Amino acid sequence: MIVFQTPTHGNLGDQAIAYAQKEYIKMHFRNYKYIEIPYRDVLKSIRSIKNILGSEDVIFIHGGGNMGDLYFWEESMRRYIIKKLKNHFIISFPQTFSYSSSIIGKIELRKSCNIYSKCKNLLLVARETESYRLMKQHFVGAKIVITPDIVLSLNKKKEDRKRSGLLLCFRNDEEQFIDDDFKKNLIKFIKSKYKKIQVSDTVINKEVNSQNRSRELNILWEKFRNSEVVLTDRLHGMIFSVITCTPCIVFNNYNHKIKSTYQDWLKDIPFIRFVDLNEYENTNTNEVFNLIAELKHIKQNECTINFNKEFETLTQYIRKLV
Repeated sequence: MIVFQTPTHGNLGDQAIAYAQKEYIKMHFRNYKYIEIPYRDVLKSIRSIKNILGSEDVIFIHGGGNMGDLYFWEESMRRYIIKKLKNHFIISFPQTFSYSSSIIGKIELRKSCNIYSKCKNLLLVARETESYRLMKQHFVGAKIVITPDIVLSLNKKKEDRKRSGLLLCFRNDEEQFIDDDFKKNLIKFIKSKYKKIQVSDTVINKEVNSQNRSRELNILWEKFRNSEVVLTDRLHGMIFSVITCTPCIVFNNYNHKIKSTYQDWLKDIPFIRFVDLNEYENTNTNEVFNLIAELKHIKQNECTINFNKEFETLTQYIRKLV
């Protein structure tokens, strides 16, 4: 089982996806050898790999939130892999569909539709219902299933943790939706109320690969496990809170991936709270403060997380292939 297009950059959300994909394959398909081809090695290795592929080999493409025109280089590489290996079984791990309504977005979507439609052995996996709806609408005739983000197949909870303080994990890029003034006021307010504040991110400024991935992820997960409450506007800030059983307040980003993921899979988890700034324009720091106080009283030892059932559709599909 060969997973193409894994990252070597410092986005630990993407690295957690790569880590979880490997763990998923190792757990469910132990008779298969796991091989990983990083994004930067795809072009130079795909021809030689194609020449040795057998009928029982399965191709996977790295999951995430890049099926669209914002991270065009990722979608372009996915199309290249599908084009070159279209006669083999290909599974795109759980993705968010996020093509824009711009002219460029529409043009690129048509290109993807054309390439995907020519691969009869392709399975697309949506990671929330909005992406599933959009994939079904645009990729007509394609095989499409829905599961959570693959990172939710992990359990990184540790018992008897002594938690202290808050962890702030906010983004500062194209996907940010929170108004800068609101974020600055919120951070200022929190720092005036709490002594122990740790500011972190799911992105680090260093190369991460298969050799140091686990170490870097565990450093970050330990920060989550040691915190009383996390505040974040990152999808994997929310997901890392779930798998470490850490209370979390999550704000929406510029597209549907956080809101849909929360509503589809996480809304019944009592220690995860979603604040939609579209619906609550008058959200203020006092409301967030009250949420923090409420979440601090959640008992982590009552937390049980298990998404095995939600991945069963994907697992059964692969088992039919092998």
